[in-house]
Amino acid sequence: MKVYDAASIRNMAVVGHSGCGKTQLVSALLFTAGATTRLGRVDDGTAPTDFDDEAIARRHTLAASLAFAEWRGLKINLIDTPGAANFLTDARTGLRAADAALVVVDAVAGVEVQTEKLWAEAGSLGLPRLVVVNRMDRDRASLERTLDALHRDCGRTIVPMQLPIGEGKDFAGVVDLVRQKALRFATDGSGRVDEGDVPANMADAVAAARETLIEAVAEADETLMSEFFDIGSLPQEHFEAGLRATILSGAISPVVCTASLANLGTTPLLDLLATCAPSPADRPMHALTAGGDATTVAASDAAPYAAFVFKTLADPFAGRITLLRVASGVLKSDTSVHNATRDSAERLGHLLVLQGKIQTHVPELHAGDLGAVAKLKETATGDTLAENATPVRFAPIAFAEAVLSYAIEPKTRGDEDKISAAMHRLCEEDPTVAYDRDPQTKELLLRGQGQLHIEVTVAKLKKRFGVDVLLKPPHIPYRETITASTEAHGRHKKQTGGHGQFGDCKITVEPLPRGSDFEFVDDIFGGSIPRQFIPAVEKGIQEARLRGVLAGFPMVDFRATVIDGSFHPVDSNELSFKMAGRLALRDAMTRARPTLLEPIMAVEVYAPSDFAGDLMGDLTGRRGRIGGMDTRGTMTLIRAMVPMAEMLTYEQHLTSATGGRGTYHMEYASYEEVPAQFQQKIIAAARAERGDTHELDE
Repeated sequence: MKVYDAASIRNMAVVGHSGCGKTQLVSALLFTAGATTRLGRVDDGTAPTDFDDEAIARRHTLAASLAFAEWRGLKINLIDTPGAANFLTDARTGLRAADAALVVVDAVAGVEVQTEKLWAEAGSLGLPRLVVVNRMDRDRASLERTLDALHRDCGRTIVPMQLPIGEGKDFAGVVDLVRQKALRFATDGSGRVDEGDVPANMADAVAAARETLIEAVAEADETLMSEFFDIGSLPQEHFEAGLRATILSGAISPVVCTASLANLGTTPLLDLLATCAPSPADRPMHALTAGGDATTVAASDAAPYAAFVFKTLADPFAGRITLLRVASGVLKSDTSVHNATRDSAERLGHLLVLQGKIQTHVPELHAGDLGAVAKLKETATGDTLAENATPVRFAPIAFAEAVLSYAIEPKTRGDEDKISAAMHRLCEEDPTVAYDRDPQTKELLLRGQGQLHIEVTVAKLKKRFGVDVLLKPPHIPYRETITASTEAHGRHKKQTGGHGQFGDCKITVEPLPRGSDFEFVDDIFGGSIPRQFIPAVEKGIQEARLRGVLAGFPMVDFRATVIDGSFHPVDSNELSFKMAGRLALRDAMTRARPTLLEPIMAVEVYAPSDFAGDLMGDLTGRRGRIGGMDTRGTMTLIRAMVPMAEMLTYEQHLTSATGGRGTYHMEYASYEEVPAQFQQKIIAAARAERGDTHELDE
């Protein structure tokens, strides 16, 4: 295919709340531009960027995917991203690889929770934001109501560039406020438009909206503002040049109208991306120097190569597929590159451009372009590929911590090894998935962003890798801590034939603030314990704290200081002092008043306002603390802090209580002490599960 320079490339991340029509819009844009031969439909499972079996089955995007269209001599790369809360990390990584955000909003539902979050995320990255009000052909669609919601929730810099000709079933075209032309859409799904004069009944509205747009452009530039005051408007060429400049600077965010399922409005949208969206040449990528200082990397073919890995795909046949953005220089097939993050060499095989799941080999990728390469050995999402002599690194991606875990076991014996291999591949693709073995229960734990996230991961295990697993009830990651300081003594003495065992230490323990984990301090003076045995004391304390004393949960948020001890010149060894450290901590726990901690989740519930009272009452009944409530049109956003243990069945309850119209998102916030009336029940259940009947010595 044709090679494009940085100025001829547009990299757009398509973001928005789940269900607003992002994937269908990408499909329509590709078809209109001639990149695909038919208009793929999400409902039919034929959308180019929703090719994963699970995404097709659920009719929702579950991972970021890449496609491109060639339009008016330019290459437009489109990153289709998920809008569901459980998969929002992929949308954030997509924004990292883009030069602008195409924010899609449902013309009926308006601004929803994830739309607002992704709007803020794009703003924090300094990306220009272009707004698409989609599904204008649906009943009750309204540009005016949607604009009110956008102004309320996303800011006053959002300005229409188009007015719709009709709404709902009467949506037939738009008026371009820049060129003052009516664009009427073909009804055959081709994406074609017929240009004509502005309808007479819209003349006043068009004049007022155009004046607002001109004023917004003039306000962002002193020269244009002076010109505007002198003549009361702007010359057309100054207006168009100023419009692009204000969009690139983020001073305004233009709004256009589409109906992606019927492929209406995609031609003007492609024209907007071609004329007003930034190219990589307009926006150097932010990076870090070897010393950690901020710098930028300009998109120049002549510069040394540097590329940022923004996504990894786990293909059961092709292996690992690495999606990357070339920040500078040129990457060529069948060459060696340096992974600057891991300080290792990688061999590039065939470079690829992706049209959903369709891979096309290309000999090289130029600065500013997006592409992929298969079968890199060590490179992972967030890594930097750069020449040894290039002292730049791109900031790593911050992945969300897992908030929910399930125990899993294979349905078929002997599948445990297959689980590990498959989960390793899936964790490469989605770093927000975690997989490990509980050191106490020996259970295999699958961790994710929520119940849907875990269900999707289990489905991928079966469909891609042939591994069928059973899910057990979620495992709550309780922790133990202490509430009082004390001094303790541990002595391990054992005499057998020959050398015996002797280790003796005294420690103090004291509580630390929440989130401090564990600290070990060596405060030995005078050689009462030889230096080589101090690490053994720490190891013994570490082993004991990870096993816990109340119910087998790891102990956190305390400091252990070894202050004294004694040794035997013949019988002392590392094992003896490790045992002494364990005994000392055990002794300390009889007086340090240990207690149980539970994870508290920051919960956001988004539902129709009619249900707000009942939902807040339910959250309070789950030991939640209501933190605030915002009304957004007919919807209400409730914020609360709720123990994780009380949220395990919330998804089913919310669906039932709101008739499926409510959504929620939660993420880990902190650990807090479990109320006394619940502790004994949790401790008894945990001990019974572990077959542990020991009691803490009183």
